[in-house]
This record gives sequence, structure tokens and C-alpha cells, in this order.
Amino acid sequence: MDDKATQAEAGREPHSSGVRSVRRALDILNLLSEDRPVITLREITDATGLAKTTALRLIQTLEESGLLWSDPAGYTAGPGLWRWAYLARSQWDVPRETRKVMRDLSDRLGETVNLFVARDLNRVCVAHEESPHPLRHVVDVGDEQPLWAGASSKILLRNASETQLRRIAAASPHGEEYADRLRTRAQEAAERGYAVSSSEWDDGLTAVAVPITGRSGTVIASLSLSGPSQRFPYEAVERFAADLAEAAALISDQGFSHPLSHGR
Repeated sequence: MDDKATQAEAGREPHSSGVRSVRRALDILNLLSEDRPVITLREITDATGLAKTTALRLIQTLEESGLLWSDPAGYTAGPGLWRWAYLARSQWDVPRETRKVMRDLSDRLGETVNLFVARDLNRVCVAHEESPHPLRHVVDVGDEQPLWAGASSKILLRNASETQLRRIAAASPHGEEYADRLRTRAQEAAERGYAVSSSEWDDGLTAVAVPITGRSGTVIASLSLSGPSQRFPYEAVERFAADLAEAAALISDQGFSHPLSHGR
């Protein structure tokens, strides 16, 4: 191997190692959740497959950065995440008038209202208003769900390219041939004005979704109503769709925008 090749190889190794370390550190942080706010070293090594010494080294770095905090029971989110959380909230929070429309809709219909935008192969919940019922559909802001299933996906795929549809289909359990079904469902939803799904992603869950459009008329988000299937009989679906369409038109007229919807 000549000198130039040796230098190039040496230059690649630290970069690759650095990227791997960042991914491992993020894997540790991703173990934290509302259901598991504290994680132990054993849980970290079991979940990530990291050696104990490697995990401890990454934990120490995360602690020094303020991203993890030592707790008597293990490790929890550090104060450094507050700054990131505040920044994310200021950039990602939907307009106040949009929230009001969603809240009014949820109060009136008694079911959970979600706002989704497309991101690569998934859809991301950027806002929600939960149903007052004890038995309800819960999706947290930031949650991602695949674009190959669900009422909102059928809405968001209206303007999808053939390449995107095939990528989404390939990531599904059905394979790349499923792209034809995705296209058909999106077209049917566009013609009807709304989309419906039942147990496509969550068993026993029914959802109704309508488009939110930008100034050019392109679909930039979906507004959906979801809940247990027993509370979504056919006659209710028709009424829900009409109420959703009215709310979505109001949000569209307000000039809804979100970082993930830019360029759509």
C-alpha cells in the first residue's frame, strides 16, 4: 500500500469509529422514555450489546455533556437535554390557532385528534389532542409510524412519486409489489376526500383522515381522528369525515406550516 493509500485509510478509520461511537451514545439515550425514565447499566448492555467497559465510557461522556444524569437507581435524562428540548419545542410546535382547531374538534367529537407529516418512509405526529375517554388512542408528539399503513398515510401519499412508493412498499411486510396497492389507496382517498383505516397498524383501532394543503394545493399534512373501532360505526365515520374536512380547511386557510412540511 503506498503512502497516499495508507493516509487515506488512516483518515477513514477515526471517522468511522467516531460515527459508531455517536450512534452507540444515541442508542443509550433512546432507551429512555416516559415508561422508563431511569435505566441501569445492565439494561444498557443488554439492550445495546455493548461491553460493560464500552458502555461505561459512553455513559461518562454523556454525563460530562449533561445529557445523562447519575441516579441512585441508574441513569436518567440530564439537564443538558432541557436546552435541546426547549429549542425543539420552539421550532416544532404547531401554531396556536392550529392547536385550538384541534382541541375544539376533539372536545366536540370525543376522540383523539392527530396531525401527521411525512418524513422519508414514515409519518411523524407533530401535534395531538387526546380523547377524554379512558379507553382511547394515544400517540405522542414525535412518534413515527410507517407510511405503508393507516388512514393518514393514504392521505400523505397522494403526491408521492413512483420511487417513493416503491421504497415505502419495500420497507413493509408485503414487499415492493405493494406499491400498486399504496397508489390505489391514495387515489381512492383523494377521490373520496378522506381516508379510513381499521386495524391496519394497531389492532382494534379505526382512524379517519383528511388532507391539510399548502398554498399550491399540495398535501402537506394529514388531520386524523382515531379511537376504538366500536366507537367508529359507518354512520359515525361519515360524520367524522365531514367535521374533519371542515377543520382541515380552516387550518389550511390559516397557512399551516411546519419544518417537516417545507418544500412540499
